[in-house]
Amino acid sequence: MNDLGFEYKVTRTNRRKTASISVKDEIVSIIVPENIPDERVQAILSKKSRWIKDKLNYYQGTRSSSKAKDYVNGEGFSYLGRNYRLKILSGESRGVKFKDGRLIVQIPKDFSQSRRVKKIRESLEEWYQERALLKLKEKAKRLSRNVGVTPEMIGIKSYKGRWAGCSKNHEVFFNWNIIMAPNRIVDYVVIHELVHLVHHDHSREYWKKLKAVFPDYLECKEWLKANGKRLHV
Repeated sequence: MNDLGFEYKVTRTNRRKTASISVKDEIVSIIVPENIPDERVQAILSKKSRWIKDKLNYYQGTRSSSKAKDYVNGEGFSYLGRNYRLKILSGESRGVKFKDGRLIVQIPKDFSQSRRVKKIRESLEEWYQERALLKLKEKAKRLSRNVGVTPEMIGIKSYKGRWAGCSKNHEVFFNWNIIMAPNRIVDYVVIHELVHLVHHDHSREYWKKLKAVFPDYLECKEWLKANGKRLHV
């Protein structure tokens, strides 16, 4: 392991004038011009290390998250692309407490295993929904200025098979599970739906408007297609 704290693969080519970094399935790759020195490669990666580590952290936390959760101590749950561990304590406190990078749930000692699992899952869902509503309202309010629209209402729903929906009355609803995705992906989903307040279908004009407001939407769209099934409690 080098001083950066992660391994990476360098590809040199005479067909590039600038560097390009990608993180996919816990593999960090950087493509650079052929004659760039190693020290410069390290400097570029160091500058982007926070972004890279966030990506690696997300992949590590979601490697096994497509399968059913066990709701046990140390299990990882993603929030805005970062992985947080579950800590289960004995007690009567309601809800989830977020402390020291842990999601803390208290469960009475006399609960059966099935009741424990049900209580933990319900507590986590409630915590995520509360966070999702706050964060998505904040993002929608901020990003709506970029789109040039004013939503009448922002809410959350437990959609199946979709990430958001809107009405002709400018009411926008988001699948609360999206709050587990990285920030950039959440921004994409929010803007994707806000643009529907201008164009209600997926016409050429819709995609043209989306690209103007969010140029890298295709990358986010593909990420969501590949990873969306991992976003669940």
